Order: sequence, then C-alpha cells, then structure tokens
Amino acid sequence: MPKSISGAEIVFKCLEDQNVDFIFGYPGGAVLPIYDELKNHSSIKHILVRHEQGAGHAAEGYARSSGKPGVVLVTSGPGATNVVTALTDAYMDSVPLVCISGQVPTHLIGTDAFQECDTTGITRPCTKHNWLVKDIKDLSKIIHKAFEVATTGRPGPVLVDIPKDIQFQKTNYSKFKKENKSNGKIHNNFNHKDIDELVKLMSKAKKPIFYTGGGVINSGPKASELLRELVSITGFPITSTLQGLGCYPGDDNLFLGMLGMHGTYEANNAMHDCDLMINIGARFDDRSTGGVFDKFAPDANVIHIDIDPSTINKNIKVHCPVVGDAKSVISQLDESIPLTFKPDKAERDKWFTQIKEWESTHPTVANQKGKVIKTSYAIDTLSKITKGKAVVVTDVGQHQMWVAQYYQFENPRNQITSGGLGTMGFGFPAAIGAQFARPNDIVIAVVGDGGYQMTLCELAKAAIHKLPVKILVLNNHYLGMVRQWQELFFDNRESGVDLEGNPDFVKLAEAYG
Repeated sequence: MPKSISGAEIVFKCLEDQNVDFIFGYPGGAVLPIYDELKNHSSIKHILVRHEQGAGHAAEGYARSSGKPGVVLVTSGPGATNVVTALTDAYMDSVPLVCISGQVPTHLIGTDAFQECDTTGITRPCTKHNWLVKDIKDLSKIIHKAFEVATTGRPGPVLVDIPKDIQFQKTNYSKFKKENKSNGKIHNNFNHKDIDELVKLMSKAKKPIFYTGGGVINSGPKASELLRELVSITGFPITSTLQGLGCYPGDDNLFLGMLGMHGTYEANNAMHDCDLMINIGARFDDRSTGGVFDKFAPDANVIHIDIDPSTINKNIKVHCPVVGDAKSVISQLDESIPLTFKPDKAERDKWFTQIKEWESTHPTVANQKGKVIKTSYAIDTLSKITKGKAVVVTDVGQHQMWVAQYYQFENPRNQITSGGLGTMGFGFPAAIGAQFARPNDIVIAVVGDGGYQMTLCELAKAAIHKLPVKILVLNNHYLGMVRQWQELFFDNRESGVDLEGNPDFVKLAEAYG
C-alpha cells in the first residue's frame, strides 16, 4: 500500500519525476513547509536569489539555454507579485517556466490575510494556465499537468498556487508515468497537399526569402539542422527576428542579418520587395513589420508555418497557412523539394545581385577610430574572440541591438534576450541561469548601465556559486535607447535619461567578492 506523504513532499516527488535539477527561489511564510522538505531531496539544487524577479529571469535563462523548463519557487503576496514581470517576459517569448507559489491557508483565502493576494487572478493574463490547489488529492496531478502545459505546443509559463494547509496535509502519491510525446505532435495539422503547395510556390518565386523566428529554436536543435539543409537545397536568402538569431549561422553568405526596426538594410529591403515570404516560427510582431501591416511585403505571397494556429492571420493575412511544429514541416520540405523543385536561375541571380547592392550601400561594419572604444567594435571583437559560439545574454536597450547586429551567432540557444516584453534587468540573472544549465560553456552577460543596476544584487548569487559568468557593461551613463528615441522623435529633448551617480562597476563587483 502506498505511503501517505505531505503536500510538501509531493511537490518534490513531482519535481524528481520531472527530472528537475535546479529550483530558483526565495522563501517566505506561506511556502515554508516546502522549504523545510528541501533538505530531504539532494538531487534538486535550490538556488537562493536576492529578489524574486531574479529567480524568474534566472529560470528563464536556464530554460532558454537548455530547452528544459525552468522552475521557480516563491512565497505568497509580494513573493508572487515580484515574479510577475518574469512570467510575463516568458509568456511573450514562449519560454517554458513552472512557477510554484505558496498561498495563505485555504480558510483564510479572501480575508485579506497577511501576505495574501489573488495570485491566480493576477497571473492569469501572463501564463498559459494557472491553478489554485484546493484538494491535496489533486496536487500531484496538477503539478505534472503544469509541466505538460509549459512544454508542449507553443511553450510558455504556468503557475501552481499551493495554500499552506495543503502543503501540510497528507495523501498517497503514485509515481508519474511520463508519456513519450514529441513536442507539438498534436498540433501538426498539415498534410502532403500543404507541402506540395509550398514547393510549388517556392519553385515559381523570383524573389524569395526565408523569415525565421524563435519557433525554430523552440522546436529543438534538429529543427535548426534541417533549416540549414533547406536553405542549402533552395539557395534562398534568409533573415531572422531577434529571437530567431542562431537558428542559422550568422556568418553564412545567404544570411542577411536581423530584420526589423534595428535590422540590416538588405534584410528590410529584401522583405519589402520579395514575391515569396516563407515565415517559419515568427509572429509578424511590430518590431519586424513596423506595425503598418498593410504596407508590409505588399507584393509577396506569404507562407506562415507556426505551431500556434492563433498567430496565423493575426497580424498579416497569409496566402498559405501551415499549422505545425517547425521541425516536422521543414523535414517534409527537405524530403519533397529535391523531387520537384525547379527554380529560375537567371531570376534568382538578379535577386541576389540586388541584395548585394543593398548590402554594399549600407554595410553593417564595425569600424574603430580614435581612443574611445566604439560599442559596435567591442561586440564585433567579442564575436571574433569567441568565434560566435559563446552563450551571449543581453539586457534590453541599445547594447541588445548592437549584439544582434554585430555578434555572429553560430548555434541555436546561444542568443538569450528579452524580446517581446523588453525587460530591463533581465540580462544578468538570465546569464546566471544559463551558466547553471551549461556549466562547461562560456556565458557572457552584455548589459547596459541602466538595466544592470535593476538586478545586480544577483552578483551575490554568482559569487557564492563561483559561476564564471563574464559581465560586459557598456556604460554610457544614460538610458541610451530612450535618449536615442528622444533625439529622433522629440527634437533632442532629453528627459529622465541621465544616469548621474552610476557606481564604479568594477569596485561593486569586488565588493560582492
């Protein structure tokens, strides 16, 4: 007969069954029974952060760099509200997180008890799903369901809110039997007819382009390998969103760089003038399209391949929708294209000539003149030293775009950044999470002086665990991106952007050991 165990122990049994290695968390009254149980589970390492936002971003960095779900443990009230920013960030960028939060005892819910808040109500808009556990018998089922929801289909964050009395109560626990499901299997709604239509459009195109996004990376390393094969077979030029960087080698001749507001001249012109756009795993966000959807690629037939049907026709009306996991669709294309693909070489050569002209008139080149180090030169040098193979985690601002422009990423999951939400303070704790996930890789946090100061208390965490995270602070004493927009759109009226009083960052690091 199964042994009756506490809710707190059930939490850890679930995490062990899910092969969780790390929890990023911060204790408090409503979650103390779970923390008390921690000592009995040596296979799971708890990383004590200095702020719950840091826990969420560290878990994001872990998930983004490894592909495994990140796990966060926080207390009720302010513990839960402090992690909302990270949950929203993960939601916007499709990052799998499982957040476990403590809650006041069941009989006190709704009484304005100490450190009580409506955690499920607050996090409902920024999670794929959330649960308030009301019965100890449902606890293990809910936690395992949370991992399933976070990691299948389009990934994202989930939250399980556990009242304190549920953590003390006891029931039986049955070992979880993990089903061998491939990510997005049930979302593959395409067929051979769809693939044949894609190949037909690709054969007729005179000015084609691949437009790739984070969905390729979320689909797993095999998807990036298959994408490289697809580009090689077709010879089509390829561009990428910010979150898609690394799914195709940054130094390849067919790669046009990032598109969009801070993208390359050739990528944006090619996107505008193309007659066939093949979108794989991108969502046509405003940073890529300019937000003027009716003028985006006006003469193109648009193919949209995405695992999430809700993104298709959401912003851009597409001619050929394909609902499916990127890896599965690209694999089918790789098999079908060699059989029937017959492009017009002369037209294709004209297209490449035009692209090269755009590139030559507005090159993305890092020139260094004078004694003051140019940021573009710093990032370009970093790229060359590491051969494009380091895990580079950025905060948000000008430095983020300089990394996207000048660092030539060779591999997926090596470029980690806050894209959709644009969260200042993301970079450094996310780099810590990435270093835990990939202890043998070089991890570099490239941050601005503004965002870095929002979460630099996590220096303690890096020092205690002797993490070899490299920190490159691009310190211009300003909120640089905001100032740039004020210069461009507000007649140079600078307001609230001067970071007078910045610390000596080297001495600060030394103070943390």
